Amino acid sequence: MCGIVGYVGGQSALDVVIAGLKRLEYRGYDSAGVAVLADGGLASVKKAGKLVNLEKALVEGPLPSGNTGIGHTRWATHGGPTDANAHPHADNAGRVAVVHNGIIENFAELRAELTARGHDLASETDTEVVAHLLAEAFSSCGELAESMRQVCGRLEGAFTLVAVHADEPDVVVGARRNSPLVVGVGDGESFLASDVAAFIAHTRSAIELGQDQVVELRRDGVTVTDFGGAPADVRAYHVDWDASAAEKGGYDYFMLKEIAEQPKAVSDTLLGRIDAEGSLTLDEVRIPSRVLRAADKVVVVACGTAFHAGLIAKYAIEHWTRIPCEVELASEFRYRDPILNTRTLVIAISQSGETMDTLMALRHARDQGATVLAICNTNGSTIPRESDAVLYTHAGPEVAVASTKAFLTQLVACYLVALYLGQLRGTKYGDEIRAVIRDLSRISHEVERVLETMEPVRELARSLADKKTVLFLGRHVGHPVALEGALKLKELAYMHAEGFAAGELKHGPIALIEEDLPVVVVVPSPRGRSVLHDKIVSNIQEIRARGARTIVIAEEGDEAVVPYADHLIRVPVTPTLLQPLVSTVPLQVFACELATARGNEVDQPRNLAKSVTVE
Repeated sequence: MCGIVGYVGGQSALDVVIAGLKRLEYRGYDSAGVAVLADGGLASVKKAGKLVNLEKALVEGPLPSGNTGIGHTRWATHGGPTDANAHPHADNAGRVAVVHNGIIENFAELRAELTARGHDLASETDTEVVAHLLAEAFSSCGELAESMRQVCGRLEGAFTLVAVHADEPDVVVGARRNSPLVVGVGDGESFLASDVAAFIAHTRSAIELGQDQVVELRRDGVTVTDFGGAPADVRAYHVDWDASAAEKGGYDYFMLKEIAEQPKAVSDTLLGRIDAEGSLTLDEVRIPSRVLRAADKVVVVACGTAFHAGLIAKYAIEHWTRIPCEVELASEFRYRDPILNTRTLVIAISQSGETMDTLMALRHARDQGATVLAICNTNGSTIPRESDAVLYTHAGPEVAVASTKAFLTQLVACYLVALYLGQLRGTKYGDEIRAVIRDLSRISHEVERVLETMEPVRELARSLADKKTVLFLGRHVGHPVALEGALKLKELAYMHAEGFAAGELKHGPIALIEEDLPVVVVVPSPRGRSVLHDKIVSNIQEIRARGARTIVIAEEGDEAVVPYADHLIRVPVTPTLLQPLVSTVPLQVFACELATARGNEVDQPRNLAKSVTVE
């Protein structure tokens, strides 16, 4: 998500803020901007594109020198990556400036109110409404911190807000709900940022803000209250990372950080998907409902990890909508002359939105008259722009080449699309959809639980560092999970790894089984698919009888697998179709740790790039 920096002190605010933004650019790279209080007024510059564009603009048009300022590097959500949509956003008088990370769910309602009162809003963002609301509140109470508390009481969703006002030149105010914000306390100076990386070069004394808290920064200290104005307890701590490690939040690798961010990423992707009437809503749908109701075939096109998300989506789409669904490798799609027409819905999945194979596949689909819906993590990228609709995942920037949190959020997005189609076509009732959404809402907590139990998985991975081959088996939605586990091991550990449908074992792959060969088995729930559970237990017995070293991923309470598991990895009980959201996580940790044990570069594995923009 976006990166935020705020500063008040004796140094040049612009210098401090720009340096902080450079360390936070991994959080967002669609646009960047700064605002400085100086000479009784507010001066601001913001530019679309990477931070270098902002720096160039500041050279061409320098800001006045000041000691209080805020900055922002954006990962676009509401509104494309343009100069107008870049932060900071100001009120019409140009006295207040605000930067924001998150999503304000009721911004449309608030925007309508402001417009009715004569406010002129210049951007497409949800953030700009906050600047105008702050200006209104300040005109009544004359204090920025109190204004922030009043405004936060009206906002719905997840947000971090940081603001300055020209009438309070030595104050920076921040607020937090479900989005990160940390305070840095220096000698005669104070800092605010999304991540301690922004101020680690200046101070290692930090304060972690709690939920629904407002902080007021001055040179001589900070004041923290809750949204109601009552003094709040805060947790001060010392940052023991160096500046280079701080960019990764103290983790050795971005991949480890991104694995740890998955509970929040899953939660963010679900945010705001149910409207006031209890119906599912997507981000940008430019497809008439009648077209979606008339669809008689769904085709998912994707590459790599996104392709595995599509394979899982097939189960949900067919089960919840009763529409036949095909899943295609985007790189092969247009070369085999696929059968498409105006009643075909194509779902294109891409983390970056720039994957050339997927882009060319969707262009071919549109040429044949098909309707295209994109699932993407990057606002304003090419694939969403050329699609008829888009559902954005809110994983935030994913720096490591091997995808982790993008995969889980793609799964969540696929489930949402399937439910949306079921809602439109009447194959899922409202109460059924809400029940699935409740299950999905609990998944972030379950992923957190899985992450808390991963040390034995790391130990196992280290013990297998000298192995040449690992096999993966799964049934039903566990089969794509097995494919994803094998792909992660190939990407990171440079090992031979293959994923198979467990039912295919006796049709060839069992010939690979030899003494002490590690085989990871993803076991379906004995509750939801008992017949498949019994069959895969038989598969485990077959490979173990031939000397395999069995590594079994099974849900809590499944005792049938215990006698046949050399290593047992437990995951929480979840509905069958949602199990990949928890069963994939141990395989990510396993691959990352095994690659580390082999001395490989985890974040940038050889021969691979984060976004494949050529065919």
